[in-house]
Amino acid sequence: MSGQVRMTWCALAATLMASGAMIPLVTEAGWFFQAALLVAVQAAVGTLARRVPLARTLTVAVQLVVSMGLLTLLFAGDQAVLGVLPGPDAVGEFGRLLTSGTADVNRYAIPAPASEGIRLMLVGGVLFIGLAVDALAVTFRSAAPAGLPLLALYSVAAGLSGGGASWMWFLLAASGYLLLLLAEGRDRISQWGRVFGGAGPRRQSAGGLERGSGSPLAPLRTGRRIGIFTLGIALAVPAVLPALDGGLIGGSGPGRGGGGGGGTISAVNPVVSLQDSLNQPVDREVLRYRTTAQQTQDMYLRLVALDQFDGTAWKSSERKVRDVPDPFPRPAGLGQDVPTTEVSTNIRAADSYAQIWLPLPFPATQVNVGKRWRFEPEGRTLVGDQGQTTSGVEYNVRSLAVQPTKEQLAAAPPPPADVRREYTRVPESLPPVVERTARQVTSRATNDYERARTLQNWFASEGGFSYDTQVQSGTGTTAIVRFLERKEGFCIHFAFSMAAMARTLNIPARVAVGFTPGAAKSGDTMSVGLRDAHAWPELYFEGLGWTRFEPTPTRGTAPEYTREDVPAANPSDPSRPSPGTAGEPSAAPDPADTCPAEARRMGECGRDDQAAPAGPTDTGLPTGTVVGIALGVAAALLLPMLPLLWRTRVRARRLGSGGRSPTDAAARTLAAWREITDSAWDLGIQPDESQTPRRTAARIVRLGALDGGPAEAVHRAAGAVEQVLYAPQPRPTSGLVDDVHRVRAGLGAGADRRARLRALLLPRSAARVAWEVAARLSASSAAWSRRWNGWSAALRRRTARQRG
Repeated sequence: MSGQVRMTWCALAATLMASGAMIPLVTEAGWFFQAALLVAVQAAVGTLARRVPLARTLTVAVQLVVSMGLLTLLFAGDQAVLGVLPGPDAVGEFGRLLTSGTADVNRYAIPAPASEGIRLMLVGGVLFIGLAVDALAVTFRSAAPAGLPLLALYSVAAGLSGGGASWMWFLLAASGYLLLLLAEGRDRISQWGRVFGGAGPRRQSAGGLERGSGSPLAPLRTGRRIGIFTLGIALAVPAVLPALDGGLIGGSGPGRGGGGGGGTISAVNPVVSLQDSLNQPVDREVLRYRTTAQQTQDMYLRLVALDQFDGTAWKSSERKVRDVPDPFPRPAGLGQDVPTTEVSTNIRAADSYAQIWLPLPFPATQVNVGKRWRFEPEGRTLVGDQGQTTSGVEYNVRSLAVQPTKEQLAAAPPPPADVRREYTRVPESLPPVVERTARQVTSRATNDYERARTLQNWFASEGGFSYDTQVQSGTGTTAIVRFLERKEGFCIHFAFSMAAMARTLNIPARVAVGFTPGAAKSGDTMSVGLRDAHAWPELYFEGLGWTRFEPTPTRGTAPEYTREDVPAANPSDPSRPSPGTAGEPSAAPDPADTCPAEARRMGECGRDDQAAPAGPTDTGLPTGTVVGIALGVAAALLLPMLPLLWRTRVRARRLGSGGRSPTDAAARTLAAWREITDSAWDLGIQPDESQTPRRTAARIVRLGALDGGPAEAVHRAAGAVEQVLYAPQPRPTSGLVDDVHRVRAGLGAGADRRARLRALLLPRSAARVAWEVAARLSASSAAWSRRWNGWSAALRRRTARQRG
């Protein structure tokens, strides 16, 4: 087996060994075998291209084209031209899969189901990392930098798995990288070439890219340095990567540590999951419960409270979590004189619903659930610990049905200073129109309760707002202003806008995310589906605590204490769903899907549609996908032109005018000679750097079939180079630029059209870029090594002086 083939298989093995760390992220490992097959084909194509031989950049380009064809065949074959050519339909399919894959990443906990979108992200990521490793280690003969894409692959896997991966996967990835370095050690290049290896420690040519030294580079030593640095980063990076809980990212849950009640709950924004839930084409059941509550329309199941608004989004604060108390402490701010009724609820989560937040009625007072849950006191939420999710969990909750009166709310005293300070904070970027609108709407109100109820009614019925799932989503200040202007949106717009406006009125406010009560089934069982996902504001009133409001029209129900006329509560109350009157979320298409879009936007599709409207959909490609496609097309057009642009720029620098000193004249002579040899190299005459200028000139004349003026020009340039290199006092030579043009014209005349086209678009001398990158990496590594040794020595001396 040749050294190049050995390096190819070692690069393939290193890629697959590092990508093994991605296997635990999904439930099925079939994607890994698909990725392994595609990477093997990609490596075989690279081997054939190097045997032809093709230019290095052309080899990588061929591998990239084949890789895109393989991905198209696997994921978008039905939409592609001839099954492998990615036309407009195939690009659209890729955009759809990437969009759905991104949504799945945010929705599912680890291990996530291997959906088509997630499989595309995994297989495509491994395939392109494999291309980078093969290009660096085999095509450009530099295995040490190939550890960087391998590091990226392992670090992403370790970070997604909650900040670290199993030691087995790290050992496997590290072994693959070391195997690659050992293979290079057997077949490494002993020195990087240059035109003439003259004496002296360092030399800069007029071309601007070539550097050389009197001694050969030491790729093995550089590889060891980069290898040690890479392995160290692979251990350190996963430990500091932020884990986003609630979806695939951060599946281990926020409450880390032992059982001593420590740990923190990370800032999480579940709005993306909420939007995706509303956008489901089928209303799949996620929860089922039985309750003793008399008024099930108030049984909102709460996941988390978003209490921070930084101007770009609402999110939950980072807070301490502890063991689940039994019972919970009394709700903050709730007085003894407020009427309450204890409610008992038995809940079961579907096996397919994997969420780290436990859905609870608010305020819960006691929860009987497994031990791997933690309690966050401020939001009164339960969070999964050590990978615990809601999948298939059954639990019992005791909660309070708080029934404040209008008089109690109106007479509520001012909130404590710390509550007001934290929960009325708004960003400086919030436009003044938000506060101005809030004060205009509530100008006739005389207390905070009336202001809150006025805001709710303004959004829900009096302000001309409509529930529209087709509008652009968003939670920042810009989205709030756009919502107030256009008066169209869905639950997140209503909840976030009301909470922000309440804060401008100095009313403590936050946003709760969870589910509306769902639909009744036979046997006094309630069913909650994905389309019941909802967001609503909670406002704080001293003596009553956090109080729910419902500004979103056609969704949920307004609490009794906010209604103008409160009807008498009885079992026949039409607001309470009765058994058999509502459908159950199921795998079958929802009948409400037949409702016209215009009627759905106006809330005229009946109770089923009102309780479960579809979320924001987009008939076209998402903006991010369009931008990505545009950038991809631009890159596809620009990348093939890079060698041509680089070669043109280098030629202009080499043949441009310089200074007038003898040193400048010598540099111009060497640059002109380098341009002649590179021009010959571009047309297939590979330079032999062991020969003298005179023998090199004779070789170019012979292989390039030069005669007459071009042949004489080559010999004149060679003589000028000998003057610079060997004469005690070199004489300046004129007309070198014209000689270079004569030689290039002669070489081009002797080559066929295909050779000239390749020399123009894919010049072989562009390989000097890779050489320069490798040289700079080596120089940078050596410089950092010297600095580190200097710092270490200084530290040792300082320590010795302090001890003395």
